Amino acid sequence: MNTQNDKRTTFETLYDNRPDPWNVETSEYERHKRSATLAALPRDRFANVLDIGCSIGVLTAHLSGLADRLVALDVAQNALDAARGRLGDSRSVEFVRGEVPRDWPAGRFDLIVMSEVLYFLSAEDVALAARMAWGCLEAGGTCLLVNWIGPNDLPVTGQRAVEIFADAADWTTDFELVEPRYRIDRLRKGPSIGEK
Repeated sequence: MNTQNDKRTTFETLYDNRPDPWNVETSEYERHKRSATLAALPRDRFANVLDIGCSIGVLTAHLSGLADRLVALDVAQNALDAARGRLGDSRSVEFVRGEVPRDWPAGRFDLIVMSEVLYFLSAEDVALAARMAWGCLEAGGTCLLVNWIGPNDLPVTGQRAVEIFADAADWTTDFELVEPRYRIDRLRKGPSIGEK
């Protein structure tokens, strides 16, 4: 059985049935979480950003305004098409269909954002994703993790995913925000420099 194709089919069907399955455009929870995510960034400008699990591009649109170049990755082509439509003809954004860690995009980045992605992965894949993020992140670069921490029926919980990810490479945690339903963790490749 090809789990990659299964996951692609599952998410394609999800977006076919509901173009905004998590209500990221209309939910107050999502708006609050997006504002908190953007506030957790260590600075206002980045050279190269990787947005993993970009979905329909709501957060991606905000990140694109902070980046010289942005790679937006999602497993569902219909979600990528919606994100592309939202961002218009931006030459600084590249849309890639893929599933991490297997389809990790080439390149070097100074910011990697993984919002609501990790708990869809197995524990082994969370650890592999952490090592891949570490390997393509510039020295001093930031990996921002955003995770739902409520109960789920997925391979790992959001809380456990953060623990696995943080332990899989020599990350320095320099910011964490724990809200009742989600958490944001800012991990740095290298020592904390206390930017924010």
